[in-house]
Amino acid sequence: MPKLYVYKDLIVITNASSLTLSTLRQNFGLRLDTSDRFFDEWLNNASPLTEAELQGLDRLTRNYTYLSQEEPPLEEIVKLVVISPLLDLAGFYQFPFLVKAEVSTNIEVADEFNVMAVQGRIDILVIQDSFWILVIESKPARLDVTAGIPQALAYLLSAPNLQSSCYGMVTNGREVLFLKCDRHQNAPQYTRSPTYRLLENITERVQVLQGLKQIGGYIGDLRS
Repeated sequence: MPKLYVYKDLIVITNASSLTLSTLRQNFGLRLDTSDRFFDEWLNNASPLTEAELQGLDRLTRNYTYLSQEEPPLEEIVKLVVISPLLDLAGFYQFPFLVKAEVSTNIEVADEFNVMAVQGRIDILVIQDSFWILVIESKPARLDVTAGIPQALAYLLSAPNLQSSCYGMVTNGREVLFLKCDRHQNAPQYTRSPTYRLLENITERVQVLQGLKQIGGYIGDLRS
């Protein structure tokens, strides 16, 4: 979607889908934290998957492979065939979590010249009460998974102020990557995981689900 600029009392409105990492850096001060080793270590103590969870991942892979024979699946198919089963396997459809779709969000930043307002709709948001557990951005299979990083980061920046750390996931159905955003710094910082091959590599497929389960288990740590 193209940018929409509305000049009224020096307010500039743009859509989150049009953002770039450069825009987030220049306007929101967001920086990549290369010293954060979180994604190098986060799965070290992850529990092995059960046989039922492994079978669920295999079924997800077969379904996606079948549906992608004719053409790369569109974003809505990615949500149905990939994201929904992953959320189920990770336990996000059960207490204490709540899953919401197409959640409107807005974030503003001001300088001496104008106010920049970024508006968007989060594809899928996992919450507990009002606490954001996971922001998910999906993209069509034809796009590189990294194309969703700026949009997902913008949504993480708009999370409730009570949260210092927020987590996100971006997928195009074939690949998955995770994001962590720390906002209670002098300037907000983020780090990203490696790109996991959901379909082509069994080990990385398992790591995706382990990662989702790890994020679900961080509630107590995030609230402290």
